[in-house]
Parts: sequence; C-alpha cells; structure tokens
Amino acid sequence: MSYLDPSEFVTKMVDQGESKVYMSTKDTLIRAFMAGAILALAAVFAITVATNTGSPLVGALLFPVGFIMLYLMKFDLLTGVFTLVPLALIDKRPGVTVGQVLRNWGLVFIGNFAGALTVAFMMSFILTYGYSTDGGAIAAKVSKIGESRTLGYQAHGIEGWFTIFIRGMLCNWMVSMGVVGAMISTSASSKMLAMWMPIMLFFFMGFEHSIVNMFLFPFSMIMGGGFTFMDYIVWNELPTVLGNLVGGFVLVGLPLYFTHVRTSPERILKVHADRATATTDGNVQPATLKASV
Repeated sequence: MSYLDPSEFVTKMVDQGESKVYMSTKDTLIRAFMAGAILALAAVFAITVATNTGSPLVGALLFPVGFIMLYLMKFDLLTGVFTLVPLALIDKRPGVTVGQVLRNWGLVFIGNFAGALTVAFMMSFILTYGYSTDGGAIAAKVSKIGESRTLGYQAHGIEGWFTIFIRGMLCNWMVSMGVVGAMISTSASSKMLAMWMPIMLFFFMGFEHSIVNMFLFPFSMIMGGGFTFMDYIVWNELPTVLGNLVGGFVLVGLPLYFTHVRTSPERILKVHADRATATTDGNVQPATLKASV
C-alpha cells in the first residue's frame, strides 16, 4: 500500500473539486447518469441478498461493490460533489464561483436521478415480465420500505423531517469518508478496502442516501407503494439531499481542508522552550519543541 499523507490527499480533494467545476456539461451528465444507474443496481443487489438470506448484514456487506465500481470509473455522485466541489471555491481557485458550484450540483443531480430512474423502470419491468405479473418478494419488500420511509416519517411531523435530515447527514459523513479514504493510497486494492468500511456502515445503519433513494422510491411507487411523488419529495428526498450536503461538506470536507491545507501556525509551549535552552550538560538545544496537545 502506497500511503499518502493527509496534507497530500486533501490537496488532491481540492484539485478534484476544481476539475469537476470545469468539466463539460456532456461529460458531467454522462458520468452522473452512470453513477446513479450503477448505485441503483447495487441497491437492488443488496436488497435481493438481504431478502433471500434473511440477513440485512449480508446485504450491507455486499452493497459497497457498486460504490467501488463507480468510483474506479470516475463517475460522479451528488454526495461526492457536495464534499469536493465547494473546496475549490473556498480555496479561491481561479474562476470558481458559487454559480459554477451550483451548476455542477444541478447537473449531477439530474444525471444521478435519470440513471437511477432508468434502472427503476428496468428492474420493475423484468420482475413483472413487462408488468403482466406480480413483482414477488422483492417488489413487496421495496414497497414496504418506500411507505415506511415517507409516510412513516410524515406521521411524526417536523420531528420526522429532521430525523431524515440527520440520517442524511450521518450517511454522507460515512460516504464521503469512503470518497476521501480512496485517496489515501495509489493501490487499487487499498482504495477498495478504504471505501468498503464506511459504505457498509451507512447501508446497514439505514441512513438516508439521496441517490439510492432516487431509485428506491420511484421503484417502490411503480411496484405499488401507497404514497405519492410529493410524499417522496417532501418527506424523503428534500431533507435527505440537504442532510447529505451538510454531512459531506461540514463533517468531512471542511475539517480536512482547514486542518491539512489552511493550517494554523504550530504552537510552542514556553516551558518546553525554556527547558530546551537550559540543558544541564552545557549543550544548547534549539528551542523548537512543540506542544503535545
């Protein structure tokens, strides 16, 4: 494993954020579409495994394969650009503006949603043989998930809305740790392992991921879930997106940036400096001992 120091890979984070701002509309949409589609397939895979084995843990263990595939292909998820792209703005990279950041987020959102929705229609078609039969256990499972994670939150009012928001924060805290973790090494196997752990955690804990939900809830509606599109937007997707934004940028991007790129001067304890200059053997030591905080 070729390990990179945080000061190195955090600079890479800023560089990647800047490169995504300047990516063409075509490339941004294609990469976002593929990311949404692959993550949707991974979600179907994990739900199928969990349903067939009766073990949610097994599904969570296997779900990260989709995230790893799309990351290695350099496709873009909204959760990732929430963390990386604003760093180019606060680092004052030339030409990066708030409008450029919002443009990138908007294009990635559209691409992710289109990819996830495409897979939702594909999976619903093959499970029902062209909508001619019942979707079976998988369809029933997904419909139940869709109802519980929209109407279930709605039943708790504003407290339910903020519950989703916080789950979205926790989700992208972990997902973004996976994105960042993949930058600590130049080895493909080490990147995979670093991504696997936090992604598995978020999925098993049932945190809310906006792109997974772009597949899950339309698929649930197609399969007969008893909630409306506005229920999905207001009581899941909107608070999840906002929570993902705060979790990725505030809990991952900013702390790493301010402690590894825009660092503060190192602190020296006066008592340590005095001891360094007043040695008993007559040798003068440099007064540069740093504080151990």
